[in-house]
Amino acid sequence: MDAFAWVVSTLTLLLGLVLGAAGLWLLGLRDRFASLVDDGHRKAEQLSVAESSLASARGQLDSLQSRVEADRVREGADHQVLQVLAPVAEKLHQVQQQVSLLERDRVEQYGQLSQQLSVAAEQDAAILRTTSSLAGALRNTSARGTWGEVQLRRVVEAAGMLARVDFNEQVTTTTGKRPDMVIALPGGKSVAVDSKVPLNSYLSAQEIDVLAEPSRVAERRSLLESHAKALRSHVDDLASKSYWESIPGSPELVVCFLPAESFLAAAVTSDPELLDHAFSRNVALAAPATLLSILKGLSFAWRQELLTENARALFDESQELYSRLGTMGSHVTKLGSSLKSSVERYNSFVGTLESRVLPSVRRIQNLDPGRGLSAVDGAGLPVAPVESTPRVLSASELLQQEPPPRDTDADDARSESA
Repeated sequence: MDAFAWVVSTLTLLLGLVLGAAGLWLLGLRDRFASLVDDGHRKAEQLSVAESSLASARGQLDSLQSRVEADRVREGADHQVLQVLAPVAEKLHQVQQQVSLLERDRVEQYGQLSQQLSVAAEQDAAILRTTSSLAGALRNTSARGTWGEVQLRRVVEAAGMLARVDFNEQVTTTTGKRPDMVIALPGGKSVAVDSKVPLNSYLSAQEIDVLAEPSRVAERRSLLESHAKALRSHVDDLASKSYWESIPGSPELVVCFLPAESFLAAAVTSDPELLDHAFSRNVALAAPATLLSILKGLSFAWRQELLTENARALFDESQELYSRLGTMGSHVTKLGSSLKSSVERYNSFVGTLESRVLPSVRRIQNLDPGRGLSAVDGAGLPVAPVESTPRVLSASELLQQEPPPRDTDADDARSESA
């Protein structure tokens, strides 16, 4: 009984196990079927999507084929265009090479320019230092006076005048005054020149840069006005010295030389009546260009006076030559008369020889035929009379006469006009 029960329970257990396994298998089969159905749906959806993608791919393929065909046509056209543009490409290549060369040259030139700019900067710095030292030197009265004298000498020498011939420097007059230069004028006259000019206010004004410091325009204008006042005061001082009273033959004038044009221009701009005031005080303000023009005029006057003197000397020499021609003509006339008398005497000698001497010789030959006196025969006599006579002078200049008297009044008038 127990064994049977055990067998039955064992079978029941096995049956349960089999039924459980079958149920589990059925459940797994149902799940698998459901998953297969789901996969089928997904595959169907994927298939539909694939079909639509295939349709679109076919459309894109057709489009690509048409595009490829168009590209082929365009490529052929581009190839033709490239063939046409081949010379242009060559030219562009040459231009590119030229541009490369230009770029290389530009780099080199830029380097050279940078070097030159650095050199120019150094030179500007040197010029600035020199200018500063020059400005400092000009502020020194003695140095400024020396510079003015040197500048005056250069201008006078540029006009063609010679030291100690046409001008003299640092001449002490009879009253003890000492102008910087005395220039000789035609006719034995002279004029004094002074080269000392006040420049302190002008140099201070030039140190102000109105572009960099617009607020100092009024200060610069005030300094230039002070420069004009100082120059006016210097003119009055020169007028008070009256150099013309102590220099023989000097006109009532003294020349005030300014070493630079800007000195006079700045003063006249600030004081327009400065020139009139100077001329009213017998002072002539002269910059280098003005003084050079004056000296050129004096040089021309010197040449005219020299030509006048040469013409006067030539006139005197001509009169002397005229008188000497008359004296020479008288001697030539006497020589011609002497030659005429010699010819007449020679002809008389030949006539006497032929008419008196030769007949006697022939008679002697006839008396003694054996003597060979054919050498003195009249036919072989080498002596012949001279038929030409000296030509008589007929030119009035060569005849003896008194030289014409000189017109002293005309000579005096000619010298005065010169």
